[in-house]
Amino acid sequence: MDSFDKFVGQTLDGRYNIEKVVGIGGMAVVFRATDSVTHRTVAIKMLKEDVAKDEASVKRFINESKAVAMLSHPNIVSIYDVSVSGEFKYIVMEYIEGITLKSYMSKRGALPLPETLSYCEQLLRALIHAHSRGIVHRDIKPQNIMLLKNGVIKVADFGIAKLPNADTISMTDRAMGTVYYISPEQASGMPIDARSDIYSTGVLLYEMATGKLPFNAESPVSVALMQVQDKPTPPSSLNPQIPKGLEQVILTAMEKSPKNRFQTAEQMARWIEALKRDPNTVFRSLPSPIEKKQKKEEPEPEPEKKRFSDKNYLGASMLPIILGVAFAFLIACIISAYYLWTEVLFNSDNEKSYIMTVDNFVGSEFSDTLEAELKEKNYLVHVEYVYDSSLPFGTIVEQEPLGGERCRVEPGRLYCDIYLTVSRGSETFTLPDVLMQDYRQIENRLAREYGLITEVIEDYNAAVTAGYIYRTEPATGSTVRPGDTVRLYVSRGSKIETKKMPNLVGKTEREARVEMERNNLVVGTVTYEFSSEPEGTVIRQSRVAFTSIAEGTTIDFVVSRGPEPVSPTPTP
Repeated sequence: MDSFDKFVGQTLDGRYNIEKVVGIGGMAVVFRATDSVTHRTVAIKMLKEDVAKDEASVKRFINESKAVAMLSHPNIVSIYDVSVSGEFKYIVMEYIEGITLKSYMSKRGALPLPETLSYCEQLLRALIHAHSRGIVHRDIKPQNIMLLKNGVIKVADFGIAKLPNADTISMTDRAMGTVYYISPEQASGMPIDARSDIYSTGVLLYEMATGKLPFNAESPVSVALMQVQDKPTPPSSLNPQIPKGLEQVILTAMEKSPKNRFQTAEQMARWIEALKRDPNTVFRSLPSPIEKKQKKEEPEPEPEKKRFSDKNYLGASMLPIILGVAFAFLIACIISAYYLWTEVLFNSDNEKSYIMTVDNFVGSEFSDTLEAELKEKNYLVHVEYVYDSSLPFGTIVEQEPLGGERCRVEPGRLYCDIYLTVSRGSETFTLPDVLMQDYRQIENRLAREYGLITEVIEDYNAAVTAGYIYRTEPATGSTVRPGDTVRLYVSRGSKIETKKMPNLVGKTEREARVEMERNNLVVGTVTYEFSSEPEGTVIRQSRVAFTSIAEGTTIDFVVSRGPEPVSPTPTP
């Protein structure tokens, strides 16, 4: 994070005063800042310098700004400004004081039914608004959902959203999104629509209700194949307390074929609303549009032909699924061949790039020493802290990629991104001693490691270096919890008062000394000279009278000794 601290204190485009770093991702860094025009706190998402040189990354960044600019909803993070033409490319967004839904779920496990239904309903309301504007998010996952203290959620990261009337997306774009939450058609590289977001919402709802993901495997390719081929374990078998109606909602949203899912987010939201009114609600099965059309338009087949028609229908309905599985298998083969190819070619001593096997760090203690070792091994470390009373502070709870997975690395230029989830220990903890330390570093540390909100109060303190903390509220050693506000009293150094330099000329030496003492000035060197002025009066001073001067300044002055005595005329 240190490499981004250089931006703290700077002002972007003469308007946004950056206060601190609040998060770092694979592509961008997020700052908290103050808009000097509107006087509100904002979040600035800035592309990293190396990423900003990549045309595809910049295009994705612009895509996000376009997507969010088209939206205005209480459950979607608002965007205020965009800058992609200058040296720094950034988006100015609503500042959210909260945590990701993923962090919250990691701490809580399976969520209570009221919370599960509330978060799902809010997410669906956001999707209803986005889909009505022709925008498909394509990356719905708990990492992209912010949870506020009051229980409100905000959907973020529209970086790979599909915009209305946009150009045909590339295969690389289609494959983007976390594999644990993507729809079967997205995993297979097939065309997608709003129903892909509904499938991802179903996966998220499954995870909230059970505390587990429906599909998990050792490699992302295996998970993608499971999304295409396998049926999820019924949620009620993992959590028997799940109502029948909620299980129906989850499994309907996660149907492999889009035509068998909820057709709109609004349709799914109506089922969630019914469960909020009565958790014991049981729904009828949701017929697909094809079945509805057949019931209306197709005549009842003749008895002797019914068996033949059923076979034809079965063959027609299975063909897309078989083709989808075959296509997914082909993708898996291509990816496997690619890994084998890179293993043979890029491990050559003559090439810079190579494939490294990710180490397992789960259970280890995360420290500055370990972080330095990881950097030496070409890991680019991303850390997220969660509260877990069962594990000591600093224990690594999860990592991504998992131990044993492979990552391509080019020393000196490319790194293996590794995301570590680290325990903060108990939810209540003792406020550490931060006195006599630079407040900017302490702000970042308290926010990153403890989840505390800081308020900086600056005042003059001659005994403490400017920028250093001399007092906190609550005091060091107090018991605090995440989300508490800690006031940091920061020294501005010695207070400098200015005065107008008094005119000492013509005053007696005693009067001059009294005048300087009254103005908090220091008497410097006093010299005496013969002059035509009366003896004992000030004839010159080192600083010009009536000009501004700081208190404590040393002033020299010259005092008259009277006329120079005349030598007597010698007698002849």
